Amino acid sequence: MHSIPDRVSKIRSGADVIGLGCTVWALASLSVRGVVSAQQLHHRERKKPVNVPAPAGIATLVAYIATIPAANLAVTHFGAVPVGFGYAAPAGVYMVGLALVLRDLARESAGRGAVLAAIAVGTVLSYFLSTPALAVASASAFAVAEIMDFAVYEPLRKRGLLIAMLASNAVGLLADSILFLKLAFGSLDYLPGQILGKAWMTLAAITALTLLRRRKQATV
Repeated sequence: MHSIPDRVSKIRSGADVIGLGCTVWALASLSVRGVVSAQQLHHRERKKPVNVPAPAGIATLVAYIATIPAANLAVTHFGAVPVGFGYAAPAGVYMVGLALVLRDLARESAGRGAVLAAIAVGTVLSYFLSTPALAVASASAFAVAEIMDFAVYEPLRKRGLLIAMLASNAVGLLADSILFLKLAFGSLDYLPGQILGKAWMTLAAITALTLLRRRKQATV
């Protein structure tokens, strides 16, 4: 069993965690706006064909792809961070969780073809932006997790965005966590923290979406 590199296993706090939180919050804000736009486009599609990506779709795709360099930078500069309940995980875990959310939103606002192209771009970026030791693990985990997320989300999207997002993100985050840790470190020591950190992002997005729906219904 290989040990986690020191730069990844060292837990940092204070200003580093606050800085990471600000980055995550900025990207999460884009995802919430994408949710609203995605729902509006979805309803319009029932009435007449809509050619996308629209500005909202492009913004969501850009945010989705941006999580990849952000995840690599987070691991490099912040090491590992607490994710709750006494667990820790490499700082990039939040960005990976956000990527799963944004992938689902991009599907609704930009279309299937654009998302598949973005997954391909993301896989290449994951390979070239990672250190040589982590390149294969990073690219493989990204590609497999995103495709599995896509495969689960696609048949469930007709049942509603929330249900599809919950199910697909659960599969995607588990696949990404297991595959990356096994290929990169030969160890699953960080698995609970990986799953928990990514789950926080999914829950945050779904909570924000639910609140926005209720607020919109209250104003109608």
